[in-house]
Amino acid sequence: MTSQTAQIPGYLVGTWAIDPVHSDVSFVVRHLGVSKVRGHFDTFEGTIVTAENPLESTVNAKISTASINTKNESRDAHVKGEDFLDVEKFPELTFTSSAVRANGEGFLVDGELSLRGVTKAVTLELELNGFGDGFEGAKVAGFSASTEISRKEFGVTGGAAGAAVGDKITILLEIEAALQA
Repeated sequence: MTSQTAQIPGYLVGTWAIDPVHSDVSFVVRHLGVSKVRGHFDTFEGTIVTAENPLESTVNAKISTASINTKNESRDAHVKGEDFLDVEKFPELTFTSSAVRANGEGFLVDGELSLRGVTKAVTLELELNGFGDGFEGAKVAGFSASTEISRKEFGVTGGAAGAAVGDKITILLEIEAALQA
């Protein structure tokens, strides 16, 4: 074990599957410049590989854009349409990591986010919440991460409603993952 992993209590090397039942992929965006609207995606999956050297770890994830849920059916229908996510043409949003860097007590995960056919470099601020025992002796790990993107850089114009919706979208991840055999 490297000195880096010795500094992470309970660190385990392996391949982890994101548990969608105990995880949350959500976002926050300003509405009319005065309030924040929150939403999340109900369907997502991914794999995290924790390497012997944590800085060599990787993440791959995909999210079903049609699974967006803002707790308002008419808004969800509009966001699924061509003005925003265009889920018929672009059914998935993906993230593939390219590097992990130490950042104080946390980490930065650099990667490529693909949305609406546009791929851009993004950096997630990652907090490693820990490693532990799940049910029936299974090993679990927890991660929190966030980033901010410009929707316009990904071609999400919003159409006529675009003026009411902020450009900056904060993405928030609360991830629990299970160690694979």
